[in-house]
Amino acid sequence: MDEEVIVLETTKGDVVIGLRPDLAPGHVARIKELVSQGFYDGTPFHRVIEGFMAQTGDPTGTGMGGSGKKLKAEFNRQPHTRGTVSMARAASPDSGDSQFFICFGDARFLDGQYTVWGEVISGMENVDQIKRGEPVSDPDKIVAAKLQPKAA
Repeated sequence: MDEEVIVLETTKGDVVIGLRPDLAPGHVARIKELVSQGFYDGTPFHRVIEGFMAQTGDPTGTGMGGSGKKLKAEFNRQPHTRGTVSMARAASPDSGDSQFFICFGDARFLDGQYTVWGEVISGMENVDQIKRGEPVSDPDKIVAAKLQPKAA
């Protein structure tokens, strides 16, 4: 685990994400850079599927936007289970940008095909309350995302 965590202040409460640079160093570095720039502040959870996942990271809220910088895939053996934070992407493995998703439950069919870069270490009960939809009307949002030192 990284020495820092990301705190997502959402409209449902705080969600703390532990970072896994041991699994995906490039993705963790880029996510930290975007958080430091305030990129995620005000970003909606635009695609939220019951029993599957909550996706965010597109400031346009359409599912088509991003930061404009594609990341090389860092697929790993970490399983997609409840609380896993993984990178969204298009068909190309190297198309991840700024969008990511948090798994509500097991999504093991994604294993090895998406880059896992973190895990929810507290606040999963807040993730569970995020409004569902594809797209979501009047979606919940990340009010602010911040990097903080990991509590001892």
